[in-house]
Amino acid sequence: MELMEEKLQEYAKLLVEVGLNVQKGQTLIISAPAECAHFARLCAGAAYDVECREVVMNWHDDALTREKYLRAADEVFDQVPRWREHFFNDYAKEGAAYLSIAAEDPEHLKGVDPERLTRSQRAGGKALKDFYRLQMSSGFPWCIASIPIPSWAEKVFPEESSETAMEKLWEAIFKTVRINGDGRCVERWHEHLARLAERKEKLNALQLESLHYTNALGTDLTIRLPEGHVWEAGDDVTASGQSFVANMPTEELFTAPLRDGANGVVYASMPLVNDGNIIDGFHMVVKDGKIMEVHAEKGEEFLRSAISVDEGASYFGEVALVPYNSPISNQKILFYNTLFDENAACHIAFGEAYPCLEGGRDMDKEELKRRGLNDSITHVDFMVGTKDLSIMGTTRDGRQVPIFAEGNFAI
Repeated sequence: MELMEEKLQEYAKLLVEVGLNVQKGQTLIISAPAECAHFARLCAGAAYDVECREVVMNWHDDALTREKYLRAADEVFDQVPRWREHFFNDYAKEGAAYLSIAAEDPEHLKGVDPERLTRSQRAGGKALKDFYRLQMSSGFPWCIASIPIPSWAEKVFPEESSETAMEKLWEAIFKTVRINGDGRCVERWHEHLARLAERKEKLNALQLESLHYTNALGTDLTIRLPEGHVWEAGDDVTASGQSFVANMPTEELFTAPLRDGANGVVYASMPLVNDGNIIDGFHMVVKDGKIMEVHAEKGEEFLRSAISVDEGASYFGEVALVPYNSPISNQKILFYNTLFDENAACHIAFGEAYPCLEGGRDMDKEELKRRGLNDSITHVDFMVGTKDLSIMGTTRDGRQVPIFAEGNFAI
């Protein structure tokens, strides 16, 4: 138990000092499930250790959220209280740091009317548009991390008792964030980020025009990239110069695709957990960037709902590269949590694009759209990487360059 508490404290310190790089006098917002109160307190303590101004909590609860979607008055799902709008937008404009502890039962909203989920997302996207705009352009430091809760652990390890499932999920998560109890995780993270940066520079030097994905699942998809696009890695820097790591763990290199530049068919390689429901065995047919057809063995109605939140939800906003031979993938665990599963496989997101263009962070929405980037109030990652995935790149001068071969980087 003593070692476990040491690991928890090391994890909290990692998130505060590397994930968010909280500064003296800066406010920290922590969004967390009520079940994660102990760890949230450790994160708050770590933030006060570096002399943050204040820690402000935003608690939520799976059971109460489910009750709301099942039993609340219908008009609730088209509204966002003004206090909530100001809570997120105002702190973001002030440059507060945001830590989100993403831990939930993957199916806590199973059976909920998908229309209510869509309407709630639309209302939230409009009300919190300033928050999301600043988040996508690194206007403030933000970090998503996770810890186990019983309902989630039992889904990941269904053959185990609740106690054993929790222990196994803790062990798996500690591995993903490079914590082994020796107190050197921060050092390992800096080494990891340096390796990602090195490969990012190789990708940027290629000046790719398009990527062609193929694998045995049936994926045959070409994605064009906008002129002047840039590849990004897991770490980032705000306009004020504050470094942060948006996802912990992170193994990806990503950029924005051309909004109307995707054509073909793409098969998901893992289930997608979205809005408290599992979507599995699905594929999409895409033409001139737009998702024209979706088919799923499970949760198809929720996938259709997800791509109809707004016009931009049916177009791609991100392409991300993660080798099959990577730390999270090699654990051979289906986490049922996008934070982990997207960092175990190449993925694509439909919806909003990050401003991954030269000078993109200084561009407004209209300029980004003119340059070919997608605009939406949603952003949903789904996994496409497999051990036989091939990605052939075409450069702007017409050269063919293998980017992935047999599921791993070829550059």
